[in-house]
Amino acid sequence: MSDLQTGLRGSTETWRSTPPSPQVPDALLPPRKGSWVARLRAWRQRHLLRERRAAEFFADSRKPDLGLPVADRRDVRAFASQLLGRRRGMITALLLLHALAAMAGLVVPRILGSLVDAASAEGTLAATLNGLTLAVTGVVLMQAILTFFALWMSVLFGQDLLAESREYVVRTVLGLPLGRVESASTGDLVTRVTRDVGTMSMSVRFGLPESVIAGMTTLLTVVAMLLNSPLLTLPLLVTSPLLIIAARRYLKRAPKGYIAEGGTYSQINSTFTETVEGARTVEALGLQRNRIQSGDDDIAVSAQAERYTMSLRNLLFIVIGLAYDTPLPLVLILGGIGYVNGWVSLGQVTAATLYVQALVEPLDRLIRNVDRLQVGIASTCRLLGIAIVPKDREEGDDLPVGNQLVGRNLRFAYRDDHDVLHGIDLVLRPGERLAIVGPSGSGKSTLGRLLSGIHKPRTGSVTVGGVELTALPLPVLRTEVALVTQEHHVFVGTVRDNVILARESSPDDVVIEALRTVDAWDWVQRLPEQLGTMLGSGHQKLTPAQAQQVALARLVVADPHTLVLDEATSLIDAHTARHLEGSMAALLQDRTVVAIAHRLHTAHDADRIAVVIDGRIAELGSHRELVEAGGEYARLWRAWTS
Repeated sequence: MSDLQTGLRGSTETWRSTPPSPQVPDALLPPRKGSWVARLRAWRQRHLLRERRAAEFFADSRKPDLGLPVADRRDVRAFASQLLGRRRGMITALLLLHALAAMAGLVVPRILGSLVDAASAEGTLAATLNGLTLAVTGVVLMQAILTFFALWMSVLFGQDLLAESREYVVRTVLGLPLGRVESASTGDLVTRVTRDVGTMSMSVRFGLPESVIAGMTTLLTVVAMLLNSPLLTLPLLVTSPLLIIAARRYLKRAPKGYIAEGGTYSQINSTFTETVEGARTVEALGLQRNRIQSGDDDIAVSAQAERYTMSLRNLLFIVIGLAYDTPLPLVLILGGIGYVNGWVSLGQVTAATLYVQALVEPLDRLIRNVDRLQVGIASTCRLLGIAIVPKDREEGDDLPVGNQLVGRNLRFAYRDDHDVLHGIDLVLRPGERLAIVGPSGSGKSTLGRLLSGIHKPRTGSVTVGGVELTALPLPVLRTEVALVTQEHHVFVGTVRDNVILARESSPDDVVIEALRTVDAWDWVQRLPEQLGTMLGSGHQKLTPAQAQQVALARLVVADPHTLVLDEATSLIDAHTARHLEGSMAALLQDRTVVAIAHRLHTAHDADRIAVVIDGRIAELGSHRELVEAGGEYARLWRAWTS
């Protein structure tokens, strides 16, 4: 082997053994070779770094770089008050049924206590026993009936509460400013609308009703013990302070712990999403170990957060165990002393013993659901955090007068002090077709979003008919200006449902005409049920080109006077795209059209062309004027046609 080959091989092996990303410390990467002492030392270093990272993450449970805020407990209380305030009748019926069922259950220990007193007294027991047996049977039957209706009401209440909560979450998510959604972490948003919604639903369906029921049953059991014998209720005074202290300590620390735990799940999802979306890049650059290690580190941080919340629960359960086990022997001891001194009867001791045993189940359920509620409150804080994202528009009452779209001194920044548009002025003539061209990253799509009212400019204004776009209510705005991007979505529903989203009252002939306009009617006719064919996940699958045609047909039915097409035909082959744009020309003749595209034949057919370079309009004119000018557009055209 030559020296050159040896050097290249050594360099390759060195590159392969070197961490590809300098952001990951060497200690976080497991050594491939070395003694067990070196491996142990490396493991120790990795463990310490993970612990430090977990501590840093946990120190701030409202970590801002995840993109979306977290609401506080006051917002949760206000939200819960609104939900519960609209269900006063249902809550009253729920509490009444469970109170009656609990009281029916609490009568049985008193009857059994009376049976013990009757057995210890002189006289005939048969008549008394028969009467008490019938009483117990009747009470148990009544309790079963009341419990059935109480549980039925609980399920009805929980599902009704859950339905409104989910509708609120969906409305809130759909109302998020688009710019904020795009800047937020994908993992954070996915975690909130999946795990947090699921956790909240469990708390709403089970945690909240069962906590109320368990609390009421516990209170009624204590009242029954007092009515049975105040003396035999004293052991509860020994354990109650322990429960109160432990619960206060837990409730003080648990919310922040669960919020931080939810944040770690968001970080895990973000890392995994980035790895999956960039899988080919990861494989091409040999970053597999790096990405796997990043995932392991995120899981380690999450494990640390879970250990903290688990420790809180374990400490609480230790005290609960003492609280469960202590009262019974104390009742027996105190009952024996009271019976010897004539303070209580054997029946009262028996009833008190049964009450203490009966107290364990609702108290255990109460504590268990209090923990579930804390998890639910943390998830609700994260969900309500979506609602406190500042709005990017202030809707007014003015309506446009005319169709002219005007942009003045437009500047926009995705990051502070870093404008991507620099003082653009653009006046669109009603009915004209304007093409916006330029290199990637020049600001074409950003300008299109400002012209369609998606983003609000940092300075300047975009008006239609003299009214600021971002001051128009969204339903009005979408009848004035509409944006279609290269991103498309096919919803679960029929072809008809997907096309008439903007105008649901549109008849079939309008839908068919829209599909013909975008050259989609031919393949729609070949579908099993034509307009009634189900599309979306689990149903008829469309090609990217067909999905884009459905999106364009949706736009035709919406019928706005100004259209912004952001590379709307990029996923369709060149021949189909050109034919599609040609077939749309007749329909769009009386509309203002802004077409953002890389294919210069689109610009060739436009009335005017705006060439955007580095966030500025470098040239503006017709195809012929710009070619004759010999500037940037002429250079692009020569490169396109050569």
